[in-house]
Amino acid sequence: MLSYLVRRLMLGAVTLLLITFLVYGLIRSMPGDPLLMRLETANPDKVPSKEDIERMRRAFGLDKPWYTAYFAWLNKIRQGDLGPSLSRNTPVARIIYERIGPTLLLSISSLVLTYLLAIPLGLYSTVRSGGLDERATSTLLYMLYSLPAFVAALFLQILFAIKLRGTPFELPLFGMVSGEGYEQMSSLEKAWDVFKHALLPVTCYTYGSLAYYSRFIRANMQEVIRQDYIRTARAKGVGPIRVLLHHAFRNTLIPLVTMIGLTLPALLSGSIILEQIFSWPGMGRLFFESIRERDYPTLMGLTLMFSVLTLLGQLLADFLYAVVDPRVSYK
Repeated sequence: MLSYLVRRLMLGAVTLLLITFLVYGLIRSMPGDPLLMRLETANPDKVPSKEDIERMRRAFGLDKPWYTAYFAWLNKIRQGDLGPSLSRNTPVARIIYERIGPTLLLSISSLVLTYLLAIPLGLYSTVRSGGLDERATSTLLYMLYSLPAFVAALFLQILFAIKLRGTPFELPLFGMVSGEGYEQMSSLEKAWDVFKHALLPVTCYTYGSLAYYSRFIRANMQEVIRQDYIRTARAKGVGPIRVLLHHAFRNTLIPLVTMIGLTLPALLSGSIILEQIFSWPGMGRLFFESIRERDYPTLMGLTLMFSVLTLLGQLLADFLYAVVDPRVSYK
């Protein structure tokens, strides 16, 4: 196990170096000068001189070739420093830290709802396979899966924020909290306010995943229940619920564990489109703003975090294989 872990960590480190090296080169090749974009939003009464601009360029490492600047950035990462943001005059680590909470609020809520609903739906569809209710459920799930999340977001905003305005069912149009009076609210009122703002984004996050995971579980269950050991268990008089949960569902956990491992980076990556639509201050919106502002340090900080989470998710999935299937060994 230890030798396997060491090999995977070494392979992950090499992969991480290649990813960051290529992404850094691509980012620095984007058209547009981050300093000029920064000056566009600066105070017009304080226009910096050419010497000031060159000094800023040297301070941010923009005067060096991208491959030389990459190794300078890598040296800072080795010291635990993500560097300062080019557009916000704030450490990148602090910016990311401030955006993690709102993104986790959406992603974890969506993930929990997805698994709480998808597993029973997948098992129910397996038991009722071919029935009218199962076909109706499958059709509805297919329709949900084919509906783009940004389209659903716009329809939900029109319905709950505009059509139902002034009714008890009205929901906020955008943002994470109410702009006026939020600080004067009690803790319970603040929680309720955040819940109302998060309801529509969480719904848009969840419905597509719910449709996919429930169909995924059903497809794997349909394959497993045709196996000989399932027929043997039924012939021995094992109850249908025990056959379904203990014998069949347990043996579909390996592909499900793979999906869980791959969702780890999605917990913090957010959704660029949905967070823009709902003006949600999360990681996806930060990524979009950083691209627009050519904020190289922030982009690289986000890329590093997403890459590490992806590699850790794959490693976690590999170790969970041994938990759900005793036949898997890493000796």
